[in-house]
Amino acid sequence: MSSVTSANLGETLEALCHDTIAPAAPEVDRAGSFPDRAIDAVRAAGLLGALSSRDIGGLGLGLREASLVVRRVAQDCGSTAMVLCMHYSGAAVVEALGDRETRQAVAAGRHLSTLAFSEAGSRSHFWAPLGTAARNGSGIVLNARKSWVTSATRATAYVWSSKPIAAEGLSTLWLVPAKSPGLSVRGPFDGLGLRGNDSSPVSAENVKVPASAMLGGDGKGFDIMMGTVLPVFQVLNASFSVGAMEAAVTRTAGHAAQRYGHVDLALADLPTIRAGIARMRIKTDAAATLLDDTIAAASGGRADAVLRILECKAMAGETANEVLDLAMRTCGGQAFRREVGVERLFRDARAAGVMSPTTDLLYDFIGKAVCGLPLF
Repeated sequence: MSSVTSANLGETLEALCHDTIAPAAPEVDRAGSFPDRAIDAVRAAGLLGALSSRDIGGLGLGLREASLVVRRVAQDCGSTAMVLCMHYSGAAVVEALGDRETRQAVAAGRHLSTLAFSEAGSRSHFWAPLGTAARNGSGIVLNARKSWVTSATRATAYVWSSKPIAAEGLSTLWLVPAKSPGLSVRGPFDGLGLRGNDSSPVSAENVKVPASAMLGGDGKGFDIMMGTVLPVFQVLNASFSVGAMEAAVTRTAGHAAQRYGHVDLALADLPTIRAGIARMRIKTDAAATLLDDTIAAASGGRADAVLRILECKAMAGETANEVLDLAMRTCGGQAFRREVGVERLFRDARAAGVMSPTTDLLYDFIGKAVCGLPLF
């Protein structure tokens, strides 16, 4: 069992980021390559099993600690942070509903998880898949076109959604091994940001899984998505955004503090520059405060927990775009150079708003909640 605890988690993360994750990040972004070295280091530290119970070899940590992992890693490598966000979101389902052998594999770091919810035809309504599941003798046959699956070629298995077999409800969840015959990853990811997160479309054509691959009951997928997946995904996605903002403030302030010998002047000597950095700091602190309060609400079972969970990703994602815009403006023309370290953050931060539930969809949910209307 790993020796990582809540008390030494910060120290462990600093070492991982300094020694492995940060040095590898520029090449991960440049080449669009999966952060294998970073994930191997996280695995070696036992952190892939952060949400797994201690009685099966995991760390037995909670949402707050998972948030700290993603938040700190995002300061150095957005791609690695998003891989971990999706891993923890899938691992939470496996821990709650998977068989003991699979749970032990997650706890030991032998199983990299991810979600396979979004589909080409369902738009941002991830909870209502179009893909099907049908009985075939004693097994199940799956057919679907998933539009985006993070860690598509590296995951051990996908937490997969389909229409129910026969029951009422919007969806049923399955644990589908990534090497199953009939699964195909449709091309590598070559995008604006998060270039190393291996996010690609995945198709299933008559993929056979045993009936025991079902996670929860037939037709219960929506309940699992809302009760287990959404809190973890929302909080960790917000953690990714807050981490990007923290890095942007640090790097912008560092750039502004550099002095130019021929005039003995730094950008930070200009009040307009200081004002821009101040705005970045305030916005980052506001998003971090809401994130921390969301975790407290979810952990404590507060009455406003659902509202906070909906709010945190929308607020952090929108604010990250604002903070990174300020970083680019404040650093001026130098911001377009990779060595300043903000242009990659600028690109990576754009992803949060379009990951389902999108920011616009969250605004609709939040508006319904505030107005006392049902969310669905």
